[in-house]
Amino acid sequence: MDKTLLTIMIVLLMLGLLTLFSATYYKALDTGDPLSEVKKQLFGVAVGAIAMFFTCRIPYRFWGKRKVVVGGVIISAVLLLLVVIPGVGVYINGSRRWLSVAGISFQPGEFAKYAAVLFMAMTLSVRGKKIKKLFSGILPVLVVPGIMFLLILEQPNLSTAGTIIIVSVLMVMLAGAKWRHMAVLGTAGLIVGAYYAWSEEYRRERLLSFMDPFAKMSDEGYQLSQSLIAFGSGGLFGMGLGQGRQKYAYLPYPESDFIFAIVGEDFGLAGCLAVIFLFVAFMLAGMRIALSCEDKFGCLLSAGIVGMISVQAFINMGVVVGVLPTTGLPLPFFSAGGTSLSITMAAVGIVLNISRYGSRNPV
Repeated sequence: MDKTLLTIMIVLLMLGLLTLFSATYYKALDTGDPLSEVKKQLFGVAVGAIAMFFTCRIPYRFWGKRKVVVGGVIISAVLLLLVVIPGVGVYINGSRRWLSVAGISFQPGEFAKYAAVLFMAMTLSVRGKKIKKLFSGILPVLVVPGIMFLLILEQPNLSTAGTIIIVSVLMVMLAGAKWRHMAVLGTAGLIVGAYYAWSEEYRRERLLSFMDPFAKMSDEGYQLSQSLIAFGSGGLFGMGLGQGRQKYAYLPYPESDFIFAIVGEDFGLAGCLAVIFLFVAFMLAGMRIALSCEDKFGCLLSAGIVGMISVQAFINMGVVVGVLPTTGLPLPFFSAGGTSLSITMAAVGIVLNISRYGSRNPV
């Protein structure tokens, strides 16, 4: 298997656990155990490692079987429908994104992301030259990701829904679609996104707060303002592990959506650049595996999985530093959330299997 991708993932996990400890130990003191959140994350790492142990040994072509793909899409759709039903989905901070089973909460959107990647990889691998046509080739392929997009919007969760569409379109491009068709899709996506962002007052407020967070620091701009203060406090080399102040109830959700701000405050610009470098290296290692795969399905599946993780990471970091509108998207391998982490690690296991059995130059 590709040891480079595996090594980078392990380093990201270790840095994530270190940052999570820094982000949560103060709040966790109320429970009497400053390591409570880290222990939960370690449990997610353990489950993910077990899942990855199996997925990296299951021949990746298994995931391309029609029954597996259709089953994954149906399960995703059912879970996404359940989560928007009042009384079934868990309602937190104005969104209904979670399901709770036996006391364990998870976001069906996390499962749907990789179900969409499986569907796109299988479908695009058999479309052949049809993908050169817009109406008969590309648009029918995007129906399933489009349905998932609409279901996730009902939560509402624009960031996860948008990530599915972005990665799906990137996979279409990698499959050989014409650039002018991609330009049409990109323009249409921007128009729809602009309309959606401006159609509700709270979304308009969030967009305006992203443009000038300190002007709305008492309302929508508070979280981003505190995040930028954290980066400013960190300077070049940071205040030191655990020395940052924003986690002392100033920055909301420092353990999840805005954990990258803790990296900036504790480890400074140098730490942020190191994390960005690791994600870029992860992306390049994954794309190298995709390009070396001997069949189209394996190539698209690897590119889709790595693309999903990378796009999510760069959107999260863009939000936290204030270059993108504020959305609730976790940072892979860093943000608290054992279920999401386990699913991500299982997906990486599939890429590792592709590196072993799909490469033109097997290890």
